[in-house]
Amino acid sequence: MDERNTSNFLQAIVTEDLASGRVTEVKTRFPPEPNGYLHLGHAKSISVNFDLAERYGGRCNLRFDDTNPGKESQEYIDAIQADIRWLGYVWDGNVKYASSYFQQLYEWAVYLVNQGHAYVCDLSPEEARDYRGTLTLSGRNSPYRQRSVAENLDLLQRMQAGEFDEGAKVLRAKIDMSSPNMNLRDPILYRIRKVPHHQTGHDWVIYPTYDFAHGQEDAIEGITHSICTLEFEDHRPLYDWLLEHLPVPSKPRQYEFGRLNPSYTVTSKRKLRRLVDDGVVSGWDDPRMPTVCGMRRRGYTPTAIRRFCDMIGTTRSDGVVDIAMLEFAIREDLNENAVRGMCVLDPLKIVLTDYPEQQVEELRAPRHPSRGDLGERLLPFTRELFIDAADFREEANKKYKRLVLGKRVRLRNAYVIEADELVRDDSGNMTEVRAHIVPDTLGKDPADGIKAKGVIHWVSATHGRRAEVRLYDRLFSHEAPDRGQGDFLEHLNPDSLQVIAEAWIEPSLAEVVSEQHVQFEREGYFVADRHDSRADKPVFNRTIGLRDTWSKG
Repeated sequence: MDERNTSNFLQAIVTEDLASGRVTEVKTRFPPEPNGYLHLGHAKSISVNFDLAERYGGRCNLRFDDTNPGKESQEYIDAIQADIRWLGYVWDGNVKYASSYFQQLYEWAVYLVNQGHAYVCDLSPEEARDYRGTLTLSGRNSPYRQRSVAENLDLLQRMQAGEFDEGAKVLRAKIDMSSPNMNLRDPILYRIRKVPHHQTGHDWVIYPTYDFAHGQEDAIEGITHSICTLEFEDHRPLYDWLLEHLPVPSKPRQYEFGRLNPSYTVTSKRKLRRLVDDGVVSGWDDPRMPTVCGMRRRGYTPTAIRRFCDMIGTTRSDGVVDIAMLEFAIREDLNENAVRGMCVLDPLKIVLTDYPEQQVEELRAPRHPSRGDLGERLLPFTRELFIDAADFREEANKKYKRLVLGKRVRLRNAYVIEADELVRDDSGNMTEVRAHIVPDTLGKDPADGIKAKGVIHWVSATHGRRAEVRLYDRLFSHEAPDRGQGDFLEHLNPDSLQVIAEAWIEPSLAEVVSEQHVQFEREGYFVADRHDSRADKPVFNRTIGLRDTWSKG
């Protein structure tokens, strides 16, 4: 049975298009601009396009809309491809580029000029804004609108030859300066940019605008359903106008869906870049970033991200999506698949006075409580152990279920112990707790009937391994950091990262390889850092806690 979310209006459209014969095969595309790293919003768009094609046995292209070379680079192209592959998607055929169609697009620009539907305009950007009008005031025709076809062709060819400076001239469509839709008020089709292109080098000094290139690229590739977010809804009349006025090989249709606006997050490329440039985060793949590479390094899985995108549905309305839904998806995935292990973040030494100093007992524990296929792990048990300092008190009420002087607690997967004495240093700091093992309690309750009140985790002080643990949390403490007044940086969470330089892990965890997930029992879900973790110095990033600590109430 298909368990995917059925809240997807696009499926109804595609079903009808196939039934009516408007299309015989579904073909979609994901068209990123290579001017930054993909973020969670892009992941939603990727899932919409690729999943829709897959559902109907169609194909999905990956096409870089690389029409603005001054802000683009091969670095972003490579990163975007890597992110899509990591999410588990496969595009149809070779990677495609708008730049591959530059010659055809230029020829179509010439065609529009010959048909009297485009002209070269000399207005400065400031003058053009004035002539364009406002939402309540009609625009005015450019004084260059009535140039002859011959003059426009000559000027366009000279633009292409590099004769004019940047900003001196643009090619504009001749549509309607009184249109209530601002996008139809003689939009720019080509502008002069004297910068090299990462794909075409110095072949071009004029570049098409996104609005001019996009629909024609769709037509060249035979895209049947051109899917974008709602901010492009007002651009659809221009998309259709260009397809109607050009001899394109096919007539794709544009459809818009509500963009993903996750709470406690910003997805503006400009704001994400500021976080990087201002040193708020360590880079684009900082585990607190909502970039795909950042989420990957944090320990989010493709399964969880795709499940989240499916859970929120695909609708025609914009709205804020609770980021807790993504956190639920990753907890659900990792609870089923992450191996278990013990890690002590704030070590307090326990000395078992009745246990031989040189003895090492190899206890066994499952790697996962319900996944026998994942096998077992060995836990060296020794005289000296570490427990978390928060798991011990000299005195406590009955609600406290951990170790207390004179009381008992079970060490997870090991014995019941009883605390006898607390040792402090000259400054009064706790240095160790002396305790003894309650006899015959390995996997059993004490024979005297006095049961332990709780279970705590531990690591051998002599056989455990040191590790660096990075406790990541949400980067912002405000639900809508960039949708109110003031600077979004005012809402940074001061506790979004805590680095524990010397945590202690059980020996089996030192064998965890890069990007492998583990549940530190009673602490949360973690992942071995894909860049920094090494066998001689393990580094773990906290993906998510065991439970939601941000719930309102």
